[in-house]
Amino acid sequence: MSAIRLVVSDVDGTLVTTDKLLTDRSRAAVARLGAAGIGFSIVSSRPPFGLRMLVAPLRLRLPMGGYNGGSLVMPDLSVLEQRLLSPQAARDALGVLRSFAVDVWVFAGDRWLVEKSDGPYVPREERTIDAPPAVVERLDDHLDAVEKMVGVSDDFERLAACEPAARRTLGSRASIVRSQAYYLDITPAGTDKGLMVTGLAQRLDIPAAAIATIGDMDNDVAMFRRSGFSIAMGNASPQVKGCADAVTLSNDEDGFADAVERLILPRGPAERDGIRD
Repeated sequence: MSAIRLVVSDVDGTLVTTDKLLTDRSRAAVARLGAAGIGFSIVSSRPPFGLRMLVAPLRLRLPMGGYNGGSLVMPDLSVLEQRLLSPQAARDALGVLRSFAVDVWVFAGDRWLVEKSDGPYVPREERTIDAPPAVVERLDDHLDAVEKMVGVSDDFERLAACEPAARRTLGSRASIVRSQAYYLDITPAGTDKGLMVTGLAQRLDIPAAAIATIGDMDNDVAMFRRSGFSIAMGNASPQVKGCADAVTLSNDEDGFADAVERLILPRGPAERDGIRD
């Protein structure tokens, strides 16, 4: 295997704990990557503005991905690439989500839009991305520039049944994936975390074989497939673990730091081949 020159990590369930904390050990692990000449970036289903609290503590300097890779931004949140759902696809997505009586969230630009502030997981998302939602009377009036739509429910079986219906309705017009058991993400066609990994590799002139990826959910498998070395978290499902080259501890056991220390740093580059400031 090629020496690892870049690490791309998922955030929730991977880089941070279940309580959304970035541990000292994980922060130190990212610093050790930099000292070894290994670049580091993140890609998440979160909106880009929901990643800003990680920029300073991790000293992020490379492009990073939001909306499952649908938006590529710099650490100052300036946009490099952006994908949007077509207005018709957004309307059709809204219709199918409503037909299953699940709550709907819309992310557009720097706004998170909801029709009710007391829905399931709204307080959790507000804590996660450190931003409140904007409550609107009708989401139907805000579908012209949608970057991500989310079906939300604490009835996991209902949301699981909604997923194939959304796929049938939207077909090739959107990408549909579960980012959590309670979130069904609908993003523009062709969007996935693997696309972000490939784009970042091209920007940095790093071959896929020299990239390591770390994640825990089904939406992370796409980036596993675009990297030379993939690591599943201990809290990942058996299916996700089966798609990875290695498995680390869970996110509540400092699994990210364990992966860096035990699996990545020993495969680091010669100093002349790494990414340096």
